[in-house]
This record gives sequence, C-alpha cells and structure tokens, in this order.
Amino acid sequence: MGKIVHQNITQQVIAYMKSNIESGNWKVGEKIPSENELTSELGVSRSSIRQAVSHFAGIGVLESVHGKGTFLVDDEVEEQSTDNRITAEDCKNAEKVLEFRRIVESEACYLATVNRTPELVKRLRRYLDMMKESREDIEKFVTADISFHRAICHASGNPLLEKSLNRIFQENKKSQMLTRRILGEQDGISYHEQIAEAIEQGDADRARSCMYEHMQNGINNVQK
Repeated sequence: MGKIVHQNITQQVIAYMKSNIESGNWKVGEKIPSENELTSELGVSRSSIRQAVSHFAGIGVLESVHGKGTFLVDDEVEEQSTDNRITAEDCKNAEKVLEFRRIVESEACYLATVNRTPELVKRLRRYLDMMKESREDIEKFVTADISFHRAICHASGNPLLEKSLNRIFQENKKSQMLTRRILGEQDGISYHEQIAEAIEQGDADRARSCMYEHMQNGINNVQK
C-alpha cells in the first residue's frame, strides 16, 4: 500500500474558491464571503484563506479593497503564461501605460456616455468630490481617481474593455501614486470635472475628447 498523501490545506481552499468561481456561485463584480466567513465555513486558519486569496489576486481574479472586502474581478481561474498576461513589470513604464489608456479609455468614455444612467453620473460626482477632499492624501486621491475611471469602464458595457483596464489599474496603482506626487492633483481634478460634465450632458464626442486630452496631458508631463 502506498503512502497516503495529505493535500496542502491552502490548495484545498484554492480548489474550493475555484469551484465557486467556475460554477458561477461567485459572480464577477461581487464581493466574495469575508475572511471570517470563510474561516468559519471551512474550518481552516486565516493564514490558509489569505494565501488562497493572494493566489487568485496574483492572477488577476480577486482584488481586495481596503475597508470594503475582496471582490471577484475576473472568472478566468487558470493561470496564464506571463507572456500573455499584463504584469506589474509591464506597468512600470508610466508613458506606455498612459498610451494604452489613451487609446482604450477614450473609447470606453464614449460608450459610457452613450450608456449613461443617473446612477453613473452620481458615482462620478461622488468620486470627484472624494478627489477634491483628498488633495493632501495621495493614496486616497489615487483610490478615488481609479474608482472614477473604473466606473466609466464598467458603464461602457464592454467586458473586454473593463477587464483589461481593471488589470492595468490593479498593477499600476503604486506607479500612479508616484506619478501623482510628481504632477500634483490640480490637472487631474480639472480633467475629471470636464469628463463628468460631458457624460452628464450626454456629449459622447466631447467625453471621448476630454479623456484623450487627459491621458495625453499625462504623457506630456511624464516626458518632461
């Protein structure tokens, strides 16, 4: 009789999470059960839960938001070759990231304006207010900034746009904080106000143009 192999607890937790994702029990955009809930339900340590969450965060499936919980941002649970996956290394070049965002987010902004709802406008105004209130707190400012852009990407109604940009935002947050320290916050607030206004007024061409100018301004400043 061969030796009995005891499967690693963390691997069992990973398998459990994978099953919930693949079955559709956990849906993209929704918050998964809390660390306490998973610890109680599975009867395992917090460490095992955290390692499993880190595994899925590492492949862009889960994202933890401070004070809010952990969210499912992608349901593709199989690890991809790093040659085909956006990585933190790819996002180190701020100019290249802004070039990508200039191309993709401009069109996402156009679509979001076409699909706009009163709720989208309220969310954009709320995030803009948060940016204004957090001028002296770079981390909070960048978090509100990213939330503003994520709301637009979601409102585009195109999951390919949303997923690719969410990956960029996830890998690029530290770089954005550094860039914001260099550039300051005033330009960011001004462009966000113009974008929110264009979306609210239903002017899709202007919204797209404002987003393009916003990204190009960032490129110009980085090049300086």
